[in-house]
Amino acid sequence: MSMITTPHINAEADAFGKTVLMPGDPLRSKFIAENFLENAQLVNNIRGIQGYTGTYKGTKVSVMASGMGMPTTGIYTYELFNFFNVENIMRIGSTGAMQEKVHVRDIVIGMGACTNSNYASQYGLGGTFAPIASYPLMKEAIAQAEAVGANYHVGNILSSDVFYNDSKDANAGWQKMGVLCVEMEAAALYMNAARCGKNALAILTVSDSLVTGEETTAEERQNSFTQMMEIALNTAVNIEKN
Repeated sequence: MSMITTPHINAEADAFGKTVLMPGDPLRSKFIAENFLENAQLVNNIRGIQGYTGTYKGTKVSVMASGMGMPTTGIYTYELFNFFNVENIMRIGSTGAMQEKVHVRDIVIGMGACTNSNYASQYGLGGTFAPIASYPLMKEAIAQAEAVGANYHVGNILSSDVFYNDSKDANAGWQKMGVLCVEMEAAALYMNAARCGKNALAILTVSDSLVTGEETTAEERQNSFTQMMEIALNTAVNIEKN
């Protein structure tokens, strides 16, 4: 099998499974490979992004980090969709709650991804594109969340270009519109999937609350969000059976 070299991935053409789980943090990618996948092999480590492929319940699954923000997410998901025959990418990451009903360690499944990013301008559309999840992935993820007894929410999330916003009221309008939480990657993933005719979903664990101030530690975010990982992995297995 020939090698495929893009500016950001150097791997065998068949190195990745049809489904890729994509955390932001390379150490979380390594954690999933070591603790959930069988016979996991490091298939890409350009820029230390750590992509692994192994099996989960007999299904070939890959996990590779995206880094932080929509620019890097856009790059890696584009290359996986277009050059490595990946069909499904599920972002699995942390998020900050923006509603009182959404608590730390709850699961949020992103049905849609609002954004303050200019990412969609590249498509030359005559209006506002609404980035949404792929329904088959979302339906299966909800079923898996039910199966593990997760406290979960399904709805709109916000993908923001800004972590340290100069405006202290930046989130107020989104909160009024019922947006559940804020993160920094899903909208670019959803738009790339739509453009490539592929499938995407964000499954998130609440790491902190912008409402109550409750938060988890960096170590907890890296290693303990196992329920989210199990939901995504079981979704990967079942989506390929159907």
